[in-house]
Amino acid sequence: MPRRRQHRAGQGLCPAFSISIKRSDPMLPYALIDLHCDTLTALGPEDRDLLAAFRDPSRREAAAGVLAERVRGADTLDLPGRHFSLSAIPEGVHWCQCCAVFVPDGLQKEEAVAYYDLHRDSFYRQMEAMQDKVLHCRTSGDIESAWSQGKTAAVLTVENGSVLAGRLERIEALARDGVRMITLTWNGENEIGSGSVTDHGLSPFGKEAVRELERQGILIDVSHLNDRGFEDLLKTAERPFAASHSNARAVCGHRRNLRDDQIREMVSRGCLIGLNYYDAFLRDDGRPGTLEDLWRHVEHFLELGAEGCLALGSDADGADLPPCLDSPEKFAGLYGYLLDRGLSEDQAAGILWRDALEYFRRQIG
Repeated sequence: MPRRRQHRAGQGLCPAFSISIKRSDPMLPYALIDLHCDTLTALGPEDRDLLAAFRDPSRREAAAGVLAERVRGADTLDLPGRHFSLSAIPEGVHWCQCCAVFVPDGLQKEEAVAYYDLHRDSFYRQMEAMQDKVLHCRTSGDIESAWSQGKTAAVLTVENGSVLAGRLERIEALARDGVRMITLTWNGENEIGSGSVTDHGLSPFGKEAVRELERQGILIDVSHLNDRGFEDLLKTAERPFAASHSNARAVCGHRRNLRDDQIREMVSRGCLIGLNYYDAFLRDDGRPGTLEDLWRHVEHFLELGAEGCLALGSDADGADLPPCLDSPEKFAGLYGYLLDRGLSEDQAAGILWRDALEYFRRQIG
């Protein structure tokens, strides 16, 4: 069994959570923070064809107009039948969802910026249209405020540093937009460095970008970054970073997962790791993942000392999730499952929400 640490009531928490926590259902968590979903930019099959046209200079202008109309007309954060939707959040669970603007590899420079701008504006519009149930949050204090009002907290993030278009001044623009975390790469290569399917490390621009991201208070996310880039980051970063949606490579050998030495280094630096529900990151044999598979990752992380550094990073609407983890209700059900596996209430709460909230409080206020 993983080692256990006793957590004193209110120890290290934001002031609003220093009081006794009460839940309507003892098998549901008081709160849940999910570090990564692709729901904001998730496209239907017809829109994927539009995206291909968007990358073709001869068809881009017309395709961009059609895609923009599709995006402007869709409340992507509250559609039925998705892994995540606002209306499907279990009653009584305070929720914080990190919503990524995913920018596909292949969009470069101003194409990537325009694609980001389109979906950033969609996020803003949805926050305004659904302000009765969701609040755009920039700090841990904003998250607490949203919860105190009975609203979902939404944090804007970016997946793929191509949105910088190779310009450091873009980082300040992202900070003004309210972006709080960015994955340096996706799977391929951009101006910052290389993702998990390529072999190069951080570029000179990438190292400058890391320093400027830290200066601007945008959290660095190493999910998708390859091993060489990770090593370069260790020599460059001065603040604790995150792996928003990555598992343990010793349990499932996919190169997107973290090696044990990387996990230990992240723990020593006070970083944060979000457990990914994607089948291919849970197990090696190509079969759908199970709760037991996720538990094997949890157990391994805890054996490496990651208690206090472990959170959730579902990858909702961006990957194939197992049937046992394909809805907000089932995400929240992890709390009861972790209790059944022998974790204490404090440990389970740490993974479901508290570790992420404390990390946000330390790093972004």
